[in-house]
Amino acid sequence: QVQLVESGGGLVQPGGSLRLSCAASGSIFSIYAMGWYRQAPGKQRELVASITHSSTTNYADSVKGRFTISRNNAERTVSLQMNSLKPEDTAVYYCNADLTTTVLRRNDYWGQGTQVTVSS
Repeated sequence: QVQLVESGGGLVQPGGSLRLSCAASGSIFSIYAMGWYRQAPGKQRELVASITHSSTTNYADSVKGRFTISRNNAERTVSLQMNSLKPEDTAVYYCNADLTTTVLRRNDYWGQGTQVTVSS
């Protein structure tokens, strides 16, 4: 069984910062890409940022220059540093991992989500 556990969400004022973290655990053989997605009320889930095993990153245009994704392969964690937050960043943020389990099944796994609210 595989688990992705997120932490770090909360309420922040516009212009503020938050750091999200996600830890993967369980029957994991290898993790390929990891990423963060978000879903605002009434909208589809969208990619925020992703990072490959070799740390190649990709960002949504709306967060470029403000958010930074990083990962620690040894600890199986991925983080998202969010600066200069805007009200439109308000959403539930989900951690995602493309991985292979110890029985060599490759699939996407998701965390439970963490709420980020940007409001004065």
